[in-house]
Amino acid sequence: MEAQADAHAHAHEMPTQGSALTAVAVSATLHCLTGCAIGEVLGMVLGTAWGFSDWGTVALAVALAFFFGYLLTSIPLLRAGLAIAAVIPIALATDTLSIAVMEVVDNAIILAIPGAMEAGLGDVLFWGTLSFALAIAFVVTVPVNRWLITRGRGHAVLHRTGIHGGPPIWLIGALTAVGAAFGLVVLLAEAFG
Repeated sequence: MEAQADAHAHAHEMPTQGSALTAVAVSATLHCLTGCAIGEVLGMVLGTAWGFSDWGTVALAVALAFFFGYLLTSIPLLRAGLAIAAVIPIALATDTLSIAVMEVVDNAIILAIPGAMEAGLGDVLFWGTLSFALAIAFVVTVPVNRWLITRGRGHAVLHRTGIHGGPPIWLIGALTAVGAAFGLVVLLAEAFG
């Protein structure tokens, strides 16, 4: 019985260094990116469609990114039977810094690219900028998540529950790579076209 409990405890240990730690950080960041991307895209689409100011659109996108980021972390925990009072602190601890970094980087890029905020939903520049910005935000956020995990924070908090969910990591990774390539092509064409 004690050996079984010990094995269960080791199954939930996080790597503390090297490529294993980086792999967990990449996985955690891809999960974070999923919620951020849903919220960011929805916020940019709605803000643009509703004629919000640049800052109004960014505020909506950021609010929705946090909402969907927390939601995607919370759903598997709630499905596993955890009470909402237990889920909220886990979601906040797991995602807050990761989403914040991702949103600052993502929106700074979108605001910095000439014409991106003015581009309409039918404009390839809108989608290319958004795809590129999310991919860069992912790259910048991986080391943040890696650092958090080494301190027992961020994704390590969720990992201790033993409950994981969400879309397959390989799928999110593939979509991120495709989005990055698409965004880069669009921005290069815009710059040199």
